[in-house]
Amino acid sequence: MHKRRIVLAASAVALGLGLSACNGDDGEPAAKETPAASASAPASSEPSSESPTDDSGDGGNGGEAPAGDVTAPGTKLKVGDRAVVPFRYTNDKQGTIAVTVTAIEKGAESDMAAFGDKAKGMTPYFIKMKVENVGGTDLSYASLKLDGVLEGGAGTGVVLMGDIPGKCDRETAPRDFTTKGASYETCSLAATKTTPVTGAEFDEGDTYSDSPVVWAN
Repeated sequence: MHKRRIVLAASAVALGLGLSACNGDDGEPAAKETPAASASAPASSEPSSESPTDDSGDGGNGGEAPAGDVTAPGTKLKVGDRAVVPFRYTNDKQGTIAVTVTAIEKGAESDMAAFGDKAKGMTPYFIKMKVENVGGTDLSYASLKLDGVLEGGAGTGVVLMGDIPGKCDRETAPRDFTTKGASYETCSLAATKTTPVTGAEFDEGDTYSDSPVVWAN
């Protein structure tokens, strides 16, 4: 699946936040604005998460086999359900994780102030989750992001990179996220100008990019 990404930097008071608009295959994007040619702060840059090629039958984790079955691409879950998926952060950071979406909360338009004029009219949603190390490989300092899904199943067309302190804090895995059972909590931002965000999806790597795992309220 090929997506066009447009990145906008946030204001200096929220350094590290950026706004991306994506045109996917699931309908019209929620944001159609043309971005400014430059911005006051650089957008954050993070390694993309892709599942490794699985030719060993162990979920492609580059180490121990996952504890339990890997969740199949295209699986539909409820908020509160747990999915086990292969995960790659960098060539040296790959394994198997479990993700539980614990809540999808609606924010206020005023929460988007740090993203500037292009974010006016957008409502943010906070996708809160628990991430567990299932494969037992070293995934310290790795970062996971889930995308929002609109009511009806379409993608939002908008991805927010960063966090809103105190409301949606995007955390990286701690230093000791290296053993089976290690866990941490984090939050991903989604936003829309149209219908509400009622779900979240994991679409990392070739296996899940066209058939994501989806959680819905």
